[in-house]
Amino acid sequence: MEIQSIDFKNKRALIRVDFNVPFNDKQDITDDTRIKAALPSIKYVLDNGGAVILMSHLGRPKGKRSAKLSLEKVAVRLSTLLDKEIKFIDNCIGPEVEKEVKKIKSGEIIVLENLRFYKEETLGDDAFAKTLSQHGDVYINDAYGTAHRAHASTAIVAKYFKEKCFGLLMQKEIENIQKVVKGSAKPIVAIIGGAKVSSKLGVIKNLIGKVDYIVVGGGMAFTFLKSIGGKIGDSLVEKDIIHIARGILKKSREKNTQILLPHDVMAADAFSAEANTKVCEAREIEKGWMGLDIGPQSIAKYTKCIENSKTILWNGPMGVFELDPFSKGTIEIAKAVSSATQKGAYSLVGGGDSVAALKKFKLEQSVSYISTGGGAMLESLEGKILPGVAAIVNS
Repeated sequence: MEIQSIDFKNKRALIRVDFNVPFNDKQDITDDTRIKAALPSIKYVLDNGGAVILMSHLGRPKGKRSAKLSLEKVAVRLSTLLDKEIKFIDNCIGPEVEKEVKKIKSGEIIVLENLRFYKEETLGDDAFAKTLSQHGDVYINDAYGTAHRAHASTAIVAKYFKEKCFGLLMQKEIENIQKVVKGSAKPIVAIIGGAKVSSKLGVIKNLIGKVDYIVVGGGMAFTFLKSIGGKIGDSLVEKDIIHIARGILKKSREKNTQILLPHDVMAADAFSAEANTKVCEAREIEKGWMGLDIGPQSIAKYTKCIENSKTILWNGPMGVFELDPFSKGTIEIAKAVSSATQKGAYSLVGGGDSVAALKKFKLEQSVSYISTGGGAMLESLEGKILPGVAAIVNS
């Protein structure tokens, strides 16, 4: 059931949102992207005569109350963004919540306290989910960032509602993932970076045969290079999965997916912005040196592949982009993705580091879609059915 097919007039919509936003040391919100992403669904319910009760998690309080992980400041920011008064309740279940939820009128909004102050949330506790369900007449899951978790508020609560649907954000996330894995314009390139192959194994395996190119960057590249006999010096390597990396390269050849590995790298003699650096062949790194970014030849090869592609997926940086001497690879890949998009390609970017890189280089407006869910996006790309999606689709 789609949100557009539900009559919200005089109904309470219990919406699971993802307000897991970052704070600085002064307890100020440093990035409200996830709050803004929830606004369309909230406004839709209000504009169609409903009332809104919002529930979310924040951080990992592990079942204990924490003033630093309260959603009160999130409620204040939401109030500012909507230019509307919002009631915050410092609990998510209990008599006070029940009292206020019963009084809510059409056009009003309540924000409940952090769900994870109760361990029952992450345990997927049925009784906790049933109690939450009593807060609304309609259930909406708009929290793509937690859709891969079988938690009470994402995967269990839905069974207690006759009327339930995805929010507008969830709809967009699912649709954009499908653009990459089904029926996309070719050539399709997946740019996969980050530190470890192990965290992206499922994604890479599932994409083989579905995409034309897989561009590999970041620390994970060295496990692949090691698997084909490369000398990688002191670069990051996962020795226990070298044989798996070798098997992936073999499978990619069989399935006509070309995996591109770095030809050269920016190497350093220490993991530091002040380290000595040099460009060297990716398969000929001396002992005492480590690859911390892709080199100029790799940038040129990857850029050409990206700019000739019609569909682009990007998850993970090309190097340690937080340190300026090793940020060029990620900058240039971001520019290549942006350039290809401007020429008509479709680009989907996800994962905290990739999105952070786009924002750092002020290119977030020049790609087709930025996913709000890192882990959820990866599991979708692995071909898994997310618990938060299944709870709506299969009930």
